[in-house]
Amino acid sequence: MPDSPPAGRGVLARLVDVRPGEGRALAWSWAYIFSILAAYYVLRPIRDQMGVAGGIENLPWLFTATLLGMLALNLPFGWLVKSLPRARFVPLTYRFFALNILLFALALYLAPPEADVWIGRVFFVWLSIFNLFVVSIFWATIVDVFSTEQGKRLFGFIAAGATLGAIAGSATTALLARSVPTWALLLGAVVLLEAAVFSMRGLARLSERLHRVPGEAPEHAPIGGSALAGITRTLASPYLLNIGLFLLLFSVTSTFLYFEQAGIAKRSFPDRGAQTAFFATVDLLVNGLTLGVQLFLTGRIVRRLGVGWTLALLPAASVAGFVGLALSPTITAIVAFQVFRRAGNFAIARPIREVLFTVVPREDRYKAKGFIDTVVYRLGDQVGAWSYAGIAALGFGATAVAVTAVPLSLAWLLNALWLGRAQEKRAARTEEAGTGEPA
Repeated sequence: MPDSPPAGRGVLARLVDVRPGEGRALAWSWAYIFSILAAYYVLRPIRDQMGVAGGIENLPWLFTATLLGMLALNLPFGWLVKSLPRARFVPLTYRFFALNILLFALALYLAPPEADVWIGRVFFVWLSIFNLFVVSIFWATIVDVFSTEQGKRLFGFIAAGATLGAIAGSATTALLARSVPTWALLLGAVVLLEAAVFSMRGLARLSERLHRVPGEAPEHAPIGGSALAGITRTLASPYLLNIGLFLLLFSVTSTFLYFEQAGIAKRSFPDRGAQTAFFATVDLLVNGLTLGVQLFLTGRIVRRLGVGWTLALLPAASVAGFVGLALSPTITAIVAFQVFRRAGNFAIARPIREVLFTVVPREDRYKAKGFIDTVVYRLGDQVGAWSYAGIAALGFGATAVAVTAVPLSLAWLLNALWLGRAQEKRAARTEEAGTGEPA
């Protein structure tokens, strides 16, 4: 995969500001995230349908089980990061999840139909853990490979590889869900995870040449530190705590919308295959919109607005969206808001949020980031799920949910602006020190 020649870079340069020496790393990054997201989006509509089949009233309990699972996995993952080099702990993690998928496929193939509901509930919890872990590890690797300056130019374009993978995965499930058994779709996800391991190793071979930070351990050495550092270092750092708050507020408000969408699907599509196809179609709409923004707008937006104001776009849009739902809580409004909000997260907020981690030490990129991306995110799910259940138990509907989300979105907006200023200060201090060592 040699770098494109100068003439061949002309078309690519219209989409992204790629510079000499970055082409191969960009290609491996694309292949890596494409494989992960394709695997996840093959599985996601299956999870959503299984969650509906198990009863919407049981979803808060499934979110509670997910949080407990996240807490249980963070300690062994922290030990792996502490004890093994990246080239070993990343493949081990992905293959552990691939083995889990094979066990689910076997269970679905062998189990009687009456067991499907309980298999579905376990699968719902497992996939809610899986997606955050595998994507968090991908972005930790990317942040480890690229600098802050490269991140502002390239992360949005790299995220477009995720969107193409998501489109491929959701399209596969949407087309095959009615005619192919679920267990067969799961086997395809296993193959895609192995492709992600292959791509990660290709990227790792380039990382020291692309962006070597003085003072940090070489690629073949373990990161070291404590297995609990993800928790302790997050709690000790106002900067990391505010990144956690950003994700927490996003997760709470996302859960509100997820429950509304699940209710719509159950009321509108009594057939299980139709429900799966509906969720996959929504995913296709989200990913199509996301891809256009990532290819043509994300890099330009962050160059014009900076990190803080770019991060603030999604909470600002959420304020407007929840106000709209409070005034007119219709099915069309909920689905449209969900599509635009998820696209805004994937295309703009997510890749720019990863830039925040380019100015922290390497240990924090894997341990603190892993803790924030998994446990803190699922804690937000918990708050959102049980808050939604409480509002419903009091007899209130979608309007009350939207009214509750408006002040949360306003707090999220202020948090995004603070993070942007803090990131720029840290980046400036690193540049002034001239060592490349993050603050």
